[in-house]
Amino acid sequence: MSVEFNHTIVLSRDREKSARFLAGILGLEVGEPAGMFLPVRTANGVTLDFATVAVDIPAQHYAFLVSEEEFDQVLARLVSAGVPIQADPHGRHPGRINRNDGGRGVYFRDPAGHGMEAFTRPYGTDPASPLNGVTEEVPGAH
Repeated sequence: MSVEFNHTIVLSRDREKSARFLAGILGLEVGEPAGMFLPVRTANGVTLDFATVAVDIPAQHYAFLVSEEEFDQVLARLVSAGVPIQADPHGRHPGRINRNDGGRGVYFRDPAGHGMEAFTRPYGTDPASPLNGVTEEVPGAH
């Protein structure tokens, strides 16, 4: 039997707001509610099940591998919506994207404060490319 990642629960203050935010940025659909969960399914079948909770939510990190064309669309949606972006997870390069592994990547926060990442090349695919070494300014980005 092969092991496949199937779903994860994403805690939020407002499942509708968080699910619609991420689906809108990534160009995905929000599914029908399933009990306390509101699902967003990725192209490889993994579901992010958003749940509303009334507790302190520790920030989690969710990374999405996208094509170059999809990256352009994601970045345009982020800039258009005025969502602050950065080239690294620590916020040292605001308003920029990274060029890790010869691709492009961007970090942003969802409404619950989770760290989201969209990138075009899996880590380690270009060992000659310095991690977090090259950034590029994005016009109009915050």
